Amino acid sequence: MKELRLVSGYDILYGKVKEFIQNYLFDKKIDLENLNSLRNLSEIEASRTIMETFKKEINALTVLDKGEAEIRDYIKISNCRPFVIDDRSYIVPKKSIFNKIVGDSHFELEFASFLEGCEDIISYVKNYFSVHFKIDYKNADGSISDYYPDFIVKVSPKEYYVIETKGREDLDDVEKIKRLEQWCNDVTLNQKLFKYNMLYIKQEDWDKLPQKPKDFKEAVRNFIKK
Repeated sequence: MKELRLVSGYDILYGKVKEFIQNYLFDKKIDLENLNSLRNLSEIEASRTIMETFKKEINALTVLDKGEAEIRDYIKISNCRPFVIDDRSYIVPKKSIFNKIVGDSHFELEFASFLEGCEDIISYVKNYFSVHFKIDYKNADGSISDYYPDFIVKVSPKEYYVIETKGREDLDDVEKIKRLEQWCNDVTLNQKLFKYNMLYIKQEDWDKLPQKPKDFKEAVRNFIKK
């Protein structure tokens, strides 16, 4: 229920799961009081398979994209409270409000260093958990998860880029990027103060560039979704 974000209905869910396991999971009805049945059902692979299958099917019935969006609040980076970071590699920025930019990977630090040299941007931030900017999305197994894009770049007083940098891509990354594009489109359409764009930069594509972009506009031209 926690992973499905269900806040009630335990009695109904419990009954449904019990009925399915007892009457339909196998080719015949089983006795759930039988110690051998309980032992087999408690095996990690068995319990995980049951759990993931139910999560996927329940999400298919309950998760609905209504095609609507609304803006409830804005995040002001200068209001972020101080927070402690791990002892990892970092750069000292000049174009960010934070006094250190700590990357989750070497590529994130490389990209942050690139942003530092871009004269055509006003500022940028690394989207730490403490910023509290997250986007919910439906992941590859159908569950609802939270996604934290890597960077937000301010190119003008009224235009921003939300950027995801990625080393090795997995199935969830595909869903995250689709959701990020939808989020930027929805937020831009639902207010007239700011324009939000998304940018997805994979490390393998970045490394293949004959030469690194000389400014942010060139990076956008190289990686904007066609």
